[in-house]
Amino acid sequence: MKTARKTAKARKRLIVAMTGATGSIYGVRILETLRAIGGWETHLIVSDAGALNAWYDHRMTRKDLAKLADVVHNVRDVGASISSGSFVTHGMVIAPCSMKTLAAVALGFSDNLVSRAADVILKERRRLVLVVREAPLNLAHLRNMAQVTEMGGIVYPPVPAFYSHATTVDGLVNHTVGRVLDLFGVEHSRIKRWHGIKGSAPAAE
Repeated sequence: MKTARKTAKARKRLIVAMTGATGSIYGVRILETLRAIGGWETHLIVSDAGALNAWYDHRMTRKDLAKLADVVHNVRDVGASISSGSFVTHGMVIAPCSMKTLAAVALGFSDNLVSRAADVILKERRRLVLVVREAPLNLAHLRNMAQVTEMGGIVYPPVPAFYSHATTVDGLVNHTVGRVLDLFGVEHSRIKRWHGIKGSAPAAE
């Protein structure tokens, strides 16, 4: 028992939320990566629209998603552990983050556990990353992104990095997930890192 307590104490907690935008693969891959690495306790929240998109994108049910996390919270349970700043976490990532969720976070409108947990992360000055999925962007989207940034959050659209020379969609997803995990200090081998252009430039024709 003593060893188990020490192990649990050493684990870092990360909240992972999935909301109503296409791109559920980002949340899924984050959970898969953290489970494979070990040392992280994941707390999952899936909104109703997030569950709908996971099914449409990958035919994954709520039960399938739940298997990837250590703790699963109901999106309507605003009294959950992660709704309080006294429950220490390393931060929170919303992947994918819908424009509705972005707006709720930007305005401090804590109408469900996703936006409430995000509000807690911001007030406690912990790391919040929003993997926003929408294009093109209207002025409301841009202003909400600016507001979240001013409050200390990080807006990370899943823009592909072609310097990785990924040859599959899966490779592009892994690169984005790796860069997101970098923001939380997670050590991983998901991405091909940039070491400068010297020696890698194409030959002149």
